[in-house]
Amino acid sequence: MNIIVSYRKPLAAGIIIAAVLTTAAYAADEQTMTQPTVTSHTIAVEHIRIASGRPFAEVRQRLESAVPELDPSIAEALARGDQEHAQAYHDNGPKLSIFLARDHGALLQIAGAKKNALQYEIGNPLTASKMTRYRLPAALYAPLRVVLYEDEQGHGIFEYDKPSSFFGQFGDERVTDVGRYLDATLEAALRHAAE
Repeated sequence: MNIIVSYRKPLAAGIIIAAVLTTAAYAADEQTMTQPTVTSHTIAVEHIRIASGRPFAEVRQRLESAVPELDPSIAEALARGDQEHAQAYHDNGPKLSIFLARDHGALLQIAGAKKNALQYEIGNPLTASKMTRYRLPAALYAPLRVVLYEDEQGHGIFEYDKPSSFFGQFGDERVTDVGRYLDATLEAALRHAAE
């Protein structure tokens, strides 16, 4: 009888230890599964500067005349899956629109020196959807950001990062091709405003 009891005690202890270890391993696995994974990689971005000989106000007016404000109906049409409206916008709408303009120069009033500096979000929802359908993280860069500011001589200066240089990071030629299209389209619009 003593032999059976002596086997039961180690057996029971082993079962308890196994249960504790299994629970601990499960808890560790669960904690690992709920912890975020953070990755990082460096990309090369080509920065573009277009200097105009025109006054800041004139460059701004020329840009805002050539690149209209975004028609909110196109985003609504895309969200509804309205192919007809989307096609009509593609065929007849502007290549680029201004989504938003922020007056960054006004922020410098806190330092006692308001400047002429505007940050624009410029793009096209249809163009953006041609990238994000393949790589959703491309939405990080759509719409594009452009800054227009006044230099010391009163001239307008555009600065922005070349779209293909950051859209290329996704390793999808369909996305990079759209980035190249945006390179040419954005540069043409900004050059036109600066001429």
